[in-house]
Amino acid sequence: MGRAGAAANAKIANAKNARGSIGIFTGVFTLGGPIMRLLIVVVGISLLVVAAIMLPCLLQAGEASSGVTSASGYSLLSPIRSGKLTVFPVVASKSYDTAAFLTLDEGLRSGDVVVTEAGQARGLIRRRPGDPAILHPIRDAEVNRLVLVNNSKRPLLLLAGEIVTGGKQDRVIGKDRIVPPESDPVDLSVFCVEPGRWVAATGKSEFGVGGAVGGIFAAPGVRGSAMAAKNQQQVWDNVGKSKESMAMMVPAPAAAEVNSTTSYARVMDNKEVRQKVDAVAEPVQRDYESVIRQLRDKNAVGIVVAVNGEIVWADIFASTHLLQKYWPKLVRSYATEAVVTRAKAGETSLKDAQKFLDDLQGRHETAETEPGLYRQTEITGDGFKVFELTSLLPKTGFAVHVAKMAD
Repeated sequence: MGRAGAAANAKIANAKNARGSIGIFTGVFTLGGPIMRLLIVVVGISLLVVAAIMLPCLLQAGEASSGVTSASGYSLLSPIRSGKLTVFPVVASKSYDTAAFLTLDEGLRSGDVVVTEAGQARGLIRRRPGDPAILHPIRDAEVNRLVLVNNSKRPLLLLAGEIVTGGKQDRVIGKDRIVPPESDPVDLSVFCVEPGRWVAATGKSEFGVGGAVGGIFAAPGVRGSAMAAKNQQQVWDNVGKSKESMAMMVPAPAAAEVNSTTSYARVMDNKEVRQKVDAVAEPVQRDYESVIRQLRDKNAVGIVVAVNGEIVWADIFASTHLLQKYWPKLVRSYATEAVVTRAKAGETSLKDAQKFLDDLQGRHETAETEPGLYRQTEITGDGFKVFELTSLLPKTGFAVHVAKMAD
């Protein structure tokens, strides 16, 4: 036959073997259908058993690293505790670009933002090259009214609870809002946090950021009375309670200094008081900043706060960048609330904190809108209030800040 004939015979034999193999497998899939169905059932049961064993392990691992996940788009991480204060870091499913926003501290320090009494509006007409400084009286000074102008080219973000010091009295901002770039004078809704003074302490009507550690945020008790109750007397009452509690916790010389002032800012700036607050705030601040660094890509954007085992507050921002700007002030405000709380420390579960965070819908809702600028929505629920500031500026349309307080 020769080599060519042998090769041809080999190919024919291989082809027959291949057809025989195909026939065998075809028989399994056709004639042997019941066998295959039995095999599929067995494999399916095996997979279910494996899933039943492995899934709880995977869930536990996920909870340890990324908290309890919520359908709302927010999730909580493991709590950070210091004394009576517990904070739960909040992670969002989405982050927004907030780099354009200017904070009150930044604006006051740079001089681009000016705040003064309603009756003295020096520098509050937008500056133009070559314009002289002009004093523009608007009306007599009022306890619950200040005037602000934003001379910067960036939108200014104001948050309820921020304290401005100076003028005839220190004041606390009463509501979240956005002030446009290069604004005309804007009337601010504020509350006095220094009831014993009605004269410019330095001879100047302008305001600045108080405190040796930078700007001050009012503790949740004071902040809530301004935001929710909108009642000056309740603000004064909470300032008085906070001052009395601080005076009882510091040595006699410092206590005398605390008792001698009516200024909330000066109480918080007292050396002994700062040490008490720092002892609670610094461990939390360090741990949370570490979390933010680790989870920057996962959008760490806020905090749920518990004091003495009871959830009292939540602050959520549109971005990690914005949270970082406010975090040093916020953590001190939370720590202040913990310091003045006399009850023994308790604990709050991750599940309860997540439930508080998820429940943002209420039975009553009101909204205040500045067209093209912002919408401020107040939601009243059973045992809580939510305050949501939504930016309506071009290319935004998102909630810049959400605050929730327990009644």
